[in-house]
Amino acid sequence: MDVFEAVKTVLAVRSYEKEPIPSEVVAQIVEAGRLTGSSMNRQPWHFVVMENRETLSRLGNLARSGPYIAEAPLAIAVAIEKESIYGVSDASRAIQSMVLTAWGAGVGSNWVGFKNLSEVAALLGVPDSFELLAVLSFGYPTRDLGKGKKQRKPLGTIASREKFGQPFE
Repeated sequence: MDVFEAVKTVLAVRSYEKEPIPSEVVAQIVEAGRLTGSSMNRQPWHFVVMENRETLSRLGNLARSGPYIAEAPLAIAVAIEKESIYGVSDASRAIQSMVLTAWGAGVGSNWVGFKNLSEVAALLGVPDSFELLAVLSFGYPTRDLGKGKKQRKPLGTIASREKFGQPFE
């Protein structure tokens, strides 16, 4: 799948098959995060990759906005250096790279939480110099999702040319 097709069709997936994700696909997802550009090449992130059923179950209980993590075969926690002023933006870019890479391999995902994940950080042993930004759940979707059927505002209402409010045509 080419990149634009992945962007055009990717959807949030919250229900996963039990089937494990092959190790080479997991490695590619994590590598996509690592290879993502970052401000001044600081790479202010750390990824914690989890496939252990007990850990995933505990994550599902701790991440209030993502109990479905408990059923996912894979989760990746994304921590950012607290001192980095670019941590959120750089790690968000890495998250999108991982999500799109997974989607291209037929693996669905979803972003769970946004900061305020101190209990999850404690479970994963994240040091005090880092803050847990998000947890990503991954797995093969349990149903066909109708790829590409998104509800989005028309392009002309969210994009301008040259100056804000000038029609983008």
